[in-house]
Amino acid sequence: MVTLGDIERAAQTIRGQVAESPCTRSRTLSEITGADVVLKFENLQFTASFKERGALVKLLSLSEEQKARGVIAVSAGNHAQAVAYHARRLEIPAVIVMPRFTPTVKVEHTRAFGAEVILHGETLEEAAAFMQQAERKRSLTLVHPYDDEHVIAGQGTVALEMLNTFPDLDALLVPVGGGGLIAGCAVAAKAIKPGIEIFGVEAERYASMREAIDGLPVRCDGPTVAEGIAVKVPGRATLPVVRELVDGILLVSESDLEEAVLLLLEVEKTVVEGAGAAGLAALLENRASFAGRKVGVVLSGGNIDLMILSSIIQRGLARSGRLVRLRVAVRDVAGALAGVAECIADTDASIVDVRHHRAFASVSVASAEVEFILQTRGLAHVEQIRAKLGEAGYEPVLLDAGTAPRPD
Repeated sequence: MVTLGDIERAAQTIRGQVAESPCTRSRTLSEITGADVVLKFENLQFTASFKERGALVKLLSLSEEQKARGVIAVSAGNHAQAVAYHARRLEIPAVIVMPRFTPTVKVEHTRAFGAEVILHGETLEEAAAFMQQAERKRSLTLVHPYDDEHVIAGQGTVALEMLNTFPDLDALLVPVGGGGLIAGCAVAAKAIKPGIEIFGVEAERYASMREAIDGLPVRCDGPTVAEGIAVKVPGRATLPVVRELVDGILLVSESDLEEAVLLLLEVEKTVVEGAGAAGLAALLENRASFAGRKVGVVLSGGNIDLMILSSIIQRGLARSGRLVRLRVAVRDVAGALAGVAECIADTDASIVDVRHHRAFASVSVASAEVEFILQTRGLAHVEQIRAKLGEAGYEPVLLDAGTAPRPD
């Protein structure tokens, strides 16, 4: 098992080459959750994730012969960028195998760091099988994303920094994929402060670590916004550490993850990916369990595809009633549309989109239906808009407001 001494040596090894990311208390999130929330901003690393730590420790441990031959890694994105970036810095040839579903931003960033990128397979497992063939054929050294003692030690420096800044932490919430981050953090945290509680967080659709610990068949399926922790098989080196030192594995739904991403964007003005928001998602879902306690939350990464982020924002606004669809029947005469639009404007709502239906309307042929998409201040404001339209003689039909489908 990796020891605290290994992690402390890893911290010395990478000092000055990897950022000691900010670790700060969030006043607003503390008020929202009832806990004293401390955030570790690993999304502010140069490659936007904690993966730089373990990757660099591993690369620096290689012999000159291994460095000359080059390295290979398989990853859905963050580990890939970390290996590619630090391999270029150290002038080590790097080959990265990525599944074809990997978000474009992660693929392009990895290529930009100078690595040879190979897209293969629909899943991480298929990409890993191809990677093993290339590793043997080209005599490359594997830099595993989590199942390696050097990598685990490097990831453990996250907890080392958190407890150095906030030694009074009562608990840590850590995203879990293959288990490298939580294994390293658990070793460091439990050695420094034995009474601290460590909780891993997995997406409900990929609860591989919890099921493995419980001795259940591992069943993972379906798309998830937390693709960075969508790992079907936990690490052989990490599983025993997690089983011994971690106090529990919490599961979060897709809507929990989306809510956490949006909340961090609104409150902390910071962009995180789904996996990076898992810790906050678990805290929001389990407020009673952590109320009154000082809780450290690791924001593990920020590499989110812009289209996914845009969808999360739009869906979040719809769920909270800040983006609504409203249908109004009007007379099909000149000026009718302007009249209802003016009525809406008087309520200080913003019209985002307008669709005017004649052929597909269900009203009289002398009338038309107008569908508005409105930006509002929330559900109370929506009711004010409906009341105002009613007073003006319209019969508004609310199509969506706080009822957008949840992705669970």
